Amino acid sequence: MAHPLMNPVHKFYIPVMGTGFTIDTPLKVARFGISSVVSLVDDVLIEQMRQRLSGQKGEQYEEISAASEDARAHRITSYLNLMDDLVSEQFDKLKSAAFERGSELSKYFEMLPESPLRATYEKLQTTLGGEERSRLQEKLRKMIRPGAIDVNIMTKLDRAKLSRGQDLGPRFSDAMTALRGYAQSKLTSSVILSAGMNRKLFSYLSEFSDFFPDETGEIRKRIVLKVSDFRSALIQGKLLARQGLWVSEFRVESGLNCGGHAFGGKGTLLGPVLDEFHDRRKTLQEQLYNIWLRGLETLGRNAPESMPDFRVTVQGGIGTAEESQLLEQYYGVDGTGWGSPFLLVPEVVNIDNEHVRKIEAAGEKDVYLSQASPLGVPFWSLRSSASELQRLRMIQQGKPGSACPKGFLVSNVEFTKAPICTASRAYQRRKLNELQTQSMSEADRARITEEITAKACICHDLAGSATVPAGIDPEAKTAVCCGPNTVYFSREAKLREMVDHIYGRVRLPLDQSRPHMLIKEFSLHVDRLREDLARRRDDLKDVETVKRNLSEGVRYYRARLLDALSEKREEFSDRLDALTRELDRLR
Repeated sequence: MAHPLMNPVHKFYIPVMGTGFTIDTPLKVARFGISSVVSLVDDVLIEQMRQRLSGQKGEQYEEISAASEDARAHRITSYLNLMDDLVSEQFDKLKSAAFERGSELSKYFEMLPESPLRATYEKLQTTLGGEERSRLQEKLRKMIRPGAIDVNIMTKLDRAKLSRGQDLGPRFSDAMTALRGYAQSKLTSSVILSAGMNRKLFSYLSEFSDFFPDETGEIRKRIVLKVSDFRSALIQGKLLARQGLWVSEFRVESGLNCGGHAFGGKGTLLGPVLDEFHDRRKTLQEQLYNIWLRGLETLGRNAPESMPDFRVTVQGGIGTAEESQLLEQYYGVDGTGWGSPFLLVPEVVNIDNEHVRKIEAAGEKDVYLSQASPLGVPFWSLRSSASELQRLRMIQQGKPGSACPKGFLVSNVEFTKAPICTASRAYQRRKLNELQTQSMSEADRARITEEITAKACICHDLAGSATVPAGIDPEAKTAVCCGPNTVYFSREAKLREMVDHIYGRVRLPLDQSRPHMLIKEFSLHVDRLREDLARRRDDLKDVETVKRNLSEGVRYYRARLLDALSEKREEFSDRLDALTRELDRLR
């Protein structure tokens, strides 16, 4: 069977969303050929979900205790294997279904984009009976394949594992054990490495044979790098190639027009980034191939006879079929990621009815770039989420911070020998007490107090999207990390509706004020720059770098992109002019 990454039947995928939203999304979409991404951060949630799914399947569940040896890796392997079994059962059942209206088999084909596979299905619809119809049905059953159960590892979330106060070493850190758990699973899929470079983790990949080509040249487990620009792709791609590891996809994400953590990228805009990938793609492929060959030779591994290809995909803020088509046709991307809009598709992601209604009602001011993440990276948050309301409630009660029940983001040793989390009550209490001893203006004291207490328990609260509706942890306070694009979608949708919207067969109702995704990204950078200037968070050199990159992006859009737009060209140009004037006024 063709690898689900390199030969997908759909043009889009569902990226990772938090820890809980997409933790079991493959069970809801993979049988229809749609690939999605599971977070490997929270092995506590993973074990809870394995227990729940085992019960639903009628299988005996044997707990993998947190105290057992290599528990985190074993939990991840067991969960991924269970999902693989369940998806295989679903797909076999779908494959044997009848070609009749309303069947899951018919739904599979009806959701496909224009393609040879869909054309064969449409031919079947005009074939009334006899041997030809039976032959086409058998052909179609053989041609279909499920979507992938892909996984995401945040490379910088690499907490050390302690036993009786002693560090067990890098092989037992969070990122390394997550990788080991995935590598030891029976999946044929991809690992998405996000949030930058981790040299130890990259080296560890070379210890697992599934990441190398087999005797037929096939790579069972593919590597995907989430990157913000071409330079990052080149540097990380070379580093992996030297170890004989091929990057099968560069997943470009908008720095700010995304969900969850937002990496601003010094004002680098998506359009020029994709243009560089388009123009230098062949050169990048040849460079990496030559380095890869030498890496494989050093390891004594055989190389395929032909140069492998890689995919370039993009995600972050896409909201219309026209935007998706622009990315595919003008920039030549191989696929697009649709994340936040699926938060209004409970058929696909884990989310309770209360938060679906809150997202439906949210306006632009209700989704904001917060300081909630203990990682110190700006983080998109829904103001009305249960997590955010609980954080404010605890501040009002004089008990800021959380109990830190999971500790995946512990890193601060300012007050303690063992690392603690900056969102924890233990840290915030100490930090606020320290603040009272320092001499400063009341305005500065209020500002710093707000920055300290802004941190939220996203480890536990992001799992709430799954644990609350499943009854695993009904008292959890759900955090919602939707991107700014979410607020323009105004109602709950079904999977079929969202897929048809993505391909332009229907148009879901969108707020008329919604700007083009590339304009929205530009406006977010201007807003971010204005806020940084007001808070004096950046020095003059950084400010000038951001302004220069944004100005270069504007020139690029005017010179290269306007003529390629199929809709709202004048509106795009007018908004570009207005934002340029606003940028010029910032000092």
